[in-house]
Amino acid sequence: MTPEQISAAAQSLFAAEQERRQIGILSESHPQMTLADAYAVQDALVVLKQATARRQIGWKIGLTSRAMQQALQIETPDSGVLFDDMLFPNGGAIPPDRFIEPRIEAEIAFVMKSPLQGAQITREDVIAATDYVCPALEILDTRVIRQNPETGARRLVQDTIADNAANAGLVLGDTHLPPDHDMRWLGAIVSRDGVVEETGLGAGVLNDPVTGIVWLVQRLAELGQGLEAGQVVLSGSFIRPIECKSGTVINASFGKYGNVEIQFG
Repeated sequence: MTPEQISAAAQSLFAAEQERRQIGILSESHPQMTLADAYAVQDALVVLKQATARRQIGWKIGLTSRAMQQALQIETPDSGVLFDDMLFPNGGAIPPDRFIEPRIEAEIAFVMKSPLQGAQITREDVIAATDYVCPALEILDTRVIRQNPETGARRLVQDTIADNAANAGLVLGDTHLPPDHDMRWLGAIVSRDGVVEETGLGAGVLNDPVTGIVWLVQRLAELGQGLEAGQVVLSGSFIRPIECKSGTVINASFGKYGNVEIQFG
């Protein structure tokens, strides 16, 4: 994609989020679109959001489960940027006019106590740089249509990455766990309106959520970037996304580690 096309795509996504509407499939309009192009669009979109005084508070990692990678025919996760206005209180409510097609995923969040940067970082480095981990929910939304009704074309991973990895919100649990906690066995029972929809364990995230943080830091190192102290990192979902229409109440029970709950207005 040319710089002009990248800028135009970012402007379209930015306007779509502001106006709560969806745009056409970018990868269909730009068949040559690469993953590098998609991240370039995301970067341009982030700049537009920062120009409205939105402050970055961290990162999200997506497409960490084997099932999702196979479905999209990829072998690597993706990432997006978390902003301050995306953080909702545990047990709170979301205004009815906030999202387009919201969905929920259950995750484990890392909160950093020190910066972390470099292509050679290890699992031990991640644990040493982490203040604590906690149960979390991620809210997904999409500003790109899932399928073109006329051509049948479906959105690809390039579309998701360009759209800030479908990032929309997060809810953090109240329980703080030490970073050396065995997160492979940390899981949740996720209910929608009192009905259990999904269950899962942290092992569903690349066999260990810490692995996702290693991947993110190594990817950022290629850009001369890294994680900063105080940032939140969503390590990836261990359940399938759950659709959330207006009025939906989502409760994720992490057992003895508490509940994470959100209501959609």
